[in-house]
Parts: sequence; C-alpha cells; structure tokens
Amino acid sequence: MSVAHAGHVHSDPHSANHRPHDEHVVLELGGGLGALIVYTDRTLLHGEIEISPAGADEQRSHKDVLERVVAGRSFYAAVFDRLPEGRYTLWHDGEPHLRDAAVASGEVAELNWR
Repeated sequence: MSVAHAGHVHSDPHSANHRPHDEHVVLELGGGLGALIVYTDRTLLHGEIEISPAGADEQRSHKDVLERVVAGRSFYAAVFDRLPEGRYTLWHDGEPHLRDAAVASGEVAELNWR
C-alpha cells in the first residue's frame, strides 16, 4: 500500500490551504527501525497525535493527521516513521489515548484510532 507523505503542516482543516496528500511515503525499515500508521476519522484532520516510548511519557514527538489518497480513496492518518523497535504510548490533547502499541523492526504497524 502506498501512503502519502506525513508532512508537518499546521493549518485550519477548513482553510483554503487544505489539500489531500497523494505523495508516496518512503519509510526506513529494518536495522532496529519500524513505522506506525494511525488511522483516524475526519474529525482529527490536521490535529496532532503524539507518541512516546513506553515508560518515558515526557519524551513525546508528534505528527499531524492528514488526508491521504490511495487508489482514489481518501482516508485520514498520521505516519510515524523511523521508530526504534519497542512499545509506545499515543497521546491526544495531553492525555494518553493508547498505551503499549508495539513497533517491530522492519515492519509497519497499523492502528485504528476510532
């Protein structure tokens, strides 16, 4: 499956700057690195999802939820790439949403936020 690039743009979801992303993502996998795709619904479009290693809640990074187009179909997702193999916590609005998400070296994990 091709997934559009997880850009880092902050904008209003109803602004004229919104555009669906149909670019491909190139993920670096293996050598201890994996990736995580978090699927959401439209309500999180341009919202931030944060991620932290399990047990290190203060070490958060984030990605924006973008509209992505694959094979003519739109969906909404955040793509976390270059993640060291391990367990992670996902956050939204400063609160933990999901703990113990697994990322394996050389693999792309997928989670449904809904």
